Amino acid sequence: MIRPTVAADHDALIALATATGLFEPDQTQLLADMMQSPGEEDVWFTDDDGTAPVGVAYLAPEKMTHGTWNLYWIAVHPDQQKQGRGKAILSHVEQWLMDQGERILLVETAGTQDFDYVRKFYADNGFEQEARIRDFYDSEVDKIIFRKSMTPKAS
Repeated sequence: MIRPTVAADHDALIALATATGLFEPDQTQLLADMMQSPGEEDVWFTDDDGTAPVGVAYLAPEKMTHGTWNLYWIAVHPDQQKQGRGKAILSHVEQWLMDQGERILLVETAGTQDFDYVRKFYADNGFEQEARIRDFYDSEVDKIIFRKSMTPKAS
């Protein structure tokens, strides 16, 4: 069940972030801080399997734009991956944005080999690579930005 995140989810979601192995300890602490004190426009969704949170998405509007949002974090616990949960969370986010009348969803990821599967996930779900910023995160660690329109295509 995908639902809005509540304070009782925080510890399980930080454990989930740690379990993915994709975040450095300082990044995990930053996520914890953001959950504890979300911005007024931040949106968090949790995928709960009935016993515990197993997935999460965090998004927020891009400042100084009209209808452009950033998906800052989407993750599924490694024990629950490859079961369609990531796709379900992403679909939930997209539907929520469309219901709100928003226009664009952006997502960024690293351009390193260990993030190949992440980039493939976005491409497989209709996102197009929009930009690459070289050496963004660190030397030789590019930032890849994906984009997807939330506006239904005219038929």
